[in-house]
Amino acid sequence: MNASVAGLTLPALEPDHKLNRILSSALGRKPTATTIEIESPPWGADCFGLAYSPLFNESPLLEQQHILQLASDSLLAESYAIEKAGVGYMAKMTLLAETTEERMLYSLFGADETAHLAQLMPFVSHLNLNSQEDPFLRLLESLLEVADRSALMFVIQIVLEGWGLSHYRMLSKTCRDRALSKLFRSFVQAEAQHHGAGVVLFDTSRLSAASQGMIIETLATFLQMVQVGPQRVVAAIGQVKGGLTKAQRIRLFTELDTETHSDMRLKLLRSLITPVAPNIAEELARQGLFDPFPPAQCA
Repeated sequence: MNASVAGLTLPALEPDHKLNRILSSALGRKPTATTIEIESPPWGADCFGLAYSPLFNESPLLEQQHILQLASDSLLAESYAIEKAGVGYMAKMTLLAETTEERMLYSLFGADETAHLAQLMPFVSHLNLNSQEDPFLRLLESLLEVADRSALMFVIQIVLEGWGLSHYRMLSKTCRDRALSKLFRSFVQAEAQHHGAGVVLFDTSRLSAASQGMIIETLATFLQMVQVGPQRVVAAIGQVKGGLTKAQRIRLFTELDTETHSDMRLKLLRSLITPVAPNIAEELARQGLFDPFPPAQCA
């Protein structure tokens, strides 16, 4: 079987496979349970901007819990997939390293991603981890296959791992399960090192026109996903409610204050891009990609 660099479709071994014992030993810990029970749902209405949504608050309590569980499961599944792809990314960057020290560093970063993945696995054992339907993960998988060293470094380490610092802090702060909150908080230091290394190593003077074009194209697609607001949250509500009308979707995006929250995220992304590659930031701004969409356009 030919696996992609991201490895998102790689299967897992059976829990009792002998290799798992060797893996646990290599990770420096005893074999643990394959499943960890966590607070259900682990993230509440505040995390998803639903605390002040009448459409959510007027729903029966069981529906509210189901919505929060679906939205929480989506966060967990995405985190698992990102860490899984991170193992492949660091392996590729180890091979593309240009100095001994850089190769050593990426090997160590690969160990970080492996540890994060192993720590997350017991928390996601109950989930359907099919990543093929997620547009962000498909974008990430495609990039890891075809991009060169410079494009990978800029998009993954400078932008996405910089974004990940804020994202993991938010997940930790708002998580109602103590063990899971502590786990996400422990990821932040490694993410900061990965991001910082990307900023140090990236050299705009060596960026080819083709690589710059790929960066702009990839980030344009990613920024559009941010512009359209919390689509997963709205999808979770629609799934529980049996569908939403266009008017209900507009109302929901309005209640979620989508323009304000998307604007905050887009400003963060712009602040990560601009100091390192101002010309790329200018081109993305010229295309209007740092401007959040109003509720009607999100719906």
